[in-house]
Parts: sequence; C-alpha cells; structure tokens
Amino acid sequence: MNAIASKKKFEKVTPDIVAQFIEIVGANHVFVSSEDKEKYGRDETENLFYEPEVVLRPKNTEEISAIMKICNHERIPVTPRGGGTGLSGGALPHLGGVVLSTERLNQILEIDERNLQVTTEPGVITQVLQEAVKEKGLFYPPDPSSKGSCFIGGNIAENSGGPKAVKYGVVKDYVLNLEVVLPTGEVIWTGSNVLKNVTGYNLTQLMVGSEGTLGIVTKIVLKLIPHPKYDLLMLVPFYSLEKASEAVSAIFRAGFTPSALELVEIDALKIVSKMVDSHVVPVTDDIAAHLIIEVDGNNIDVLMQEMEAIAEVLTQFDAGEIFFADDAQQKAELWKLRRRAAEAVKSNGYTIEEDTVVPRANLPQLIAGVKAIGKKHAFNVVCYGHAGDGNLHVRIHKPGSANSASDPAMVEGLRELFHLVHDLGGTISGEHGIGLVQKGYMDIVFQETHFRLMRAIKQAFDPHGILNPGKIFDMPLA
Repeated sequence: MNAIASKKKFEKVTPDIVAQFIEIVGANHVFVSSEDKEKYGRDETENLFYEPEVVLRPKNTEEISAIMKICNHERIPVTPRGGGTGLSGGALPHLGGVVLSTERLNQILEIDERNLQVTTEPGVITQVLQEAVKEKGLFYPPDPSSKGSCFIGGNIAENSGGPKAVKYGVVKDYVLNLEVVLPTGEVIWTGSNVLKNVTGYNLTQLMVGSEGTLGIVTKIVLKLIPHPKYDLLMLVPFYSLEKASEAVSAIFRAGFTPSALELVEIDALKIVSKMVDSHVVPVTDDIAAHLIIEVDGNNIDVLMQEMEAIAEVLTQFDAGEIFFADDAQQKAELWKLRRRAAEAVKSNGYTIEEDTVVPRANLPQLIAGVKAIGKKHAFNVVCYGHAGDGNLHVRIHKPGSANSASDPAMVEGLRELFHLVHDLGGTISGEHGIGLVQKGYMDIVFQETHFRLMRAIKQAFDPHGILNPGKIFDMPLA
C-alpha cells in the first residue's frame, strides 16, 4: 500500500513555473536555494528530512488560488505547511514539488464579542490567538503543548487537542466555518457562522483533521466561550503507575470533570526536570508517576470543595502527599514541566512518539501492555499524556538506533502496540495525525471499505492527487 503514492507521476518545477510563482507572490517569497529551503523540509518527526523543489510564502487567498491553479494544471505536488511542529510527517514534501507556507497569513481578522466568535487566518500562533481573545474575557480552550509555536491552521489540519480537551473538547468542537482553496484553485466557504447547521453534508468537519489533503484553509471562524475566572491545580504522586492510571477513571465515576488531567511517568519527569532545571516537584525513587489535576470555574469555594473531594477519591489508590500549587508561578512551573516533556525525552533519545488513545477506563491495561511490549523488544519506554481522555503518548528509545522507526524490530513492536490499542477499543492517533509515519499501520484499524470511501472523497476534492499526496493513505495510480 505504501509504495503506490511514490510511483505516482508528478511533474517537476521548471524555471518557467518558478517565474510564474514570482509573478504571484514576489521574488522575496519564493525560495529555491537549499539553504533557504532547509527548515521547510523538517518538522518534529524524528530525523526525517525531504527537500522541496521550491518554497512559496503567499499572503492571501487569491495568491494561494493562483498557485494551486498552476500546480493543478502542471501536475505538481503541493505540501501545505503551518508552524512545522507536527509529529507525523504530515507537512513534509517527501515527493518534492512545492511547499506552500501559510506563515504570512498571520492576522486575527475579527473578534466578535456579541456572538462569541473569532475570525482568523491560519498562520496565527495558537497562543497569540488565545491571549487576544482572553483580553476580551473570552476563551479558546484547545491548547496543544506546542501552542507557543504551532499555527491555528495546523491545529485544524490535525484536529489538535491538548490538556483542556478532557473538559472542553478538541479543535473540531470550535470550528464553525472555513474558507478553503481547493486543489483546483476554486475557493469555497464550507459552512456558515452559526452554532447549528444541517444544511447538506458537513464539509467543515470533513476538512478538520484531513491533514491538508483536501484543501488549504485560508480563513477560520471559531466559536469562543467565556473565560473561567478561577483555576486550581494539584500534583499527585503515586507509588504505582497502574494505580495512577486506575485513579483516572475513578475521578470521573465519582462525578468530577477536571479541566485537565495529565499523567507523567517518573522517568519522563526526571528527564524534563533536569532540562528546565526545576525543583518544584520532588523526584524520588519510590514514586512511579504523577497526575496533574486542574479544575476551573467561576466560584472559588465550589472549586476548593471539588479539589478536596477529588483528593479524597485518590486516597484509595496508594497516592503520596498531594502538592497544591499556591500561586500563578507554581502553576506555571508545573505546566512547564508537562508541556516540555516531549522535547525533553526526545533529546534523550526517545525519538519515537506514538499517540495512542483508548477509552479511559482501559488506560491501566494499555500502560501494562506498553511496558510488556517494551520489555519483550528491549525498548526503553516512557509514558505521559492526557490521561483524562485516554490519550497516552508513548515514547520509545531503542539503544543503538538513532532513527529507529525503520528498524524491522521497531515496526514489529509498534504493530503489537497498535493491535493492543485496537483490541482495547482505541485507535492509533488521538491528536498527532497519520501523515507519513503512521499510515503503514492504518490497516489495523480500517478495512478496505474505509480506504475505498476515503479515496473517493480525496478524488472528488483533488482529481489529480496533487495536494499533500501520499499522506494518511495512498492513491491508486492514475
């Protein structure tokens, strides 16, 4: 299956075509030298690098439309790219052609306080948008760990989540309408700026999570909610990783829905504590894992009672002494440790990250299975992630292998992991997408009927298969 796209016939970018691109976006925004193109051939996926033939930086919908008309006519592959923070290779130009960067589409166009909406371009950094709406007393909850550098457009492509997803949902729950340039160069709005809409097929939600394979998003209308006035945060140590995972489901069964519920295994915490030189969390050998638990709302007394009740639930699961963050600085320190966990463990050789997700009650079985698979295949494994919604990030390091995803033993171990996830009622990606690195495992969760339907959708949007080809699944030869 994976070899099909690599055989598909695409044309090269000629000097004449480069000249046409310069006419559209200007010479300063057309990169052809290897030095200028270098960063656009990488993301945060292991050590992968694919150099594009040309990088384009358009500034608006019209320029993107003109580019796509040329590429569609000439059969040139186009890889849309946001902030380059992806973890699945979804924005890598592995078949050459054009990288189309949205970095210049970086304006928040309107904050509609009456209707609790924001209209933005895709190149706005997620945290910048969050802070802009917060100034108006509004809240955009999706907050991936890379929120300080990732783009809103990339979040839509991957249907990103983050710690707040357990209470507030993921990106798809906030997207109302999208302006999209199709691979043919045609421009459409996918829906309407309303909260309820059953007028025809839901093209808006089809675009969310499609990883830039169906169209290029150029404007985005997002739903907002009022910003909660207060939040409380506590860190709970556990002497057993299994007990920590069992406690997660117990919190919800007791009637509580935290605004964040994160699990960090002690090995990951040790690594990240050294990287950021933080001592806010005591790291001792008798602790196996920590839960970071946050509640938020508008009544501080109610929140205090909720935290006390959650703490009481946790006493049943061999928890250690609970640490309550007293002020904004301590909260920031705890969140820094969690958000930089991925960066820290990657720098320590854990270059493989799997984004598994199961029903949260099955989290203990998943963690036990992950550890058993790691032991069987001689992998070092650390776990962390959004335990509240069953989304566990599994980081793997195989000693002696710098880029181990292509190692046959690694592939065998990962297939075991994904079969386990599937057997537990889960799937192989919760928020990182499929891209290049996961598509070889899609047969574990999908039948050929699924692929037939998805290929038909791709064909309808992109008749020549030029837009982000070879991502998620492969198309048959034309």
